[in-house]
Amino acid sequence: MARPKKKREIVHLTCSETGERNYTIKKKPGSPKLQLMKYCPRLRKHTMHTEKKK
Repeated sequence: MARPKKKREIVHLTCSETGERNYTIKKKPGSPKLQLMKYCPRLRKHTMHTEKKK
């Protein structure tokens, strides 16, 4: 019998400088927090974005 799949969490990536939630991603539960360099449309440059839950 097949095991049930774990559900993925919906997570927002928040800009560290403006505090805006610019990106939404799905990730596996239990994985470490993400920190990525992503484009911030308000500042019009790449900034560090960190993971925040809903």
